[in-house]
Amino acid sequence: MIRKDNFTLPGAKGRPMLIDVTYDDAFKNAPLVIFAHGFKGFKDWGTHDLLARYFVKNGFRFLKFNFSHNGTTPAHPQDFADLTAFADNTISIELEDLDTIIDFACSGASIPVADGVYLIGHSMGGGISIIKTAEDARIKKLVSMASISGFRNLWPKQIEPQWRLQGVFYFENKRTGQQMPVKSTLLDDLDNNPIRLDILKQAAKITQPWLIIHGDADPTVPVSHSQQLHEANPAGQYIVQKEADHTFGGLHPFDGDVLPAPLIEFCDTAISFLSK
Repeated sequence: MIRKDNFTLPGAKGRPMLIDVTYDDAFKNAPLVIFAHGFKGFKDWGTHDLLARYFVKNGFRFLKFNFSHNGTTPAHPQDFADLTAFADNTISIELEDLDTIIDFACSGASIPVADGVYLIGHSMGGGISIIKTAEDARIKKLVSMASISGFRNLWPKQIEPQWRLQGVFYFENKRTGQQMPVKSTLLDDLDNNPIRLDILKQAAKITQPWLIIHGDADPTVPVSHSQQLHEANPAGQYIVQKEADHTFGGLHPFDGDVLPAPLIEFCDTAISFLSK
């Protein structure tokens, strides 16, 4: 039977991170996939539960989590109810969070111990996952899903002087209509860690098997990002999925009980890669 266990861990600056682990109770020691969501994302978004169950039905455990400063709270896991935390987020904070999650998975304290993990990162979470894979041998394989190739690609370069002057910039969430603040400490983090937080430089260092998947109909992160990633590390397996958008057909909220066809295609490709 497929089950889902829920956990809460202290993330960066002590802020809580919600975690869930989906698994088949007949295969409690199955290989573990960790999923890292993107900017303005969260673990319970849209199709993510169905995604987890699909991987479990194909022989894996699936862990997804909320980054500590993603703007959701334990009381409101699907709403951006804590914009103060969102404003304080940085790339280094997310890397610290992901390290905590991998520690949790590999310690065996709360779930059967994972002897290394597989990592899937979507969009901005793909960039975080690329850096972490370059740094951490516990990650055995990486799948980047519509990943960015640079954090400064998330905004127009010309807004940075005003962002620094005001100390904050607002990113519109088109789904909710919220104006979501991000402090200029994010820019400081990038400036203070130019090598570590350079996705392409870190991509070139990856020695683990890596699958780069990007949709050719992605309106959010152009497919050129994945081309740059592949150029940085030609050893990675590179697939451009036809007619797939940024979320591979996923929506939030999602009312169906079957994954959209582009997501099934993504899953089958990733499962084949991870199962080799």
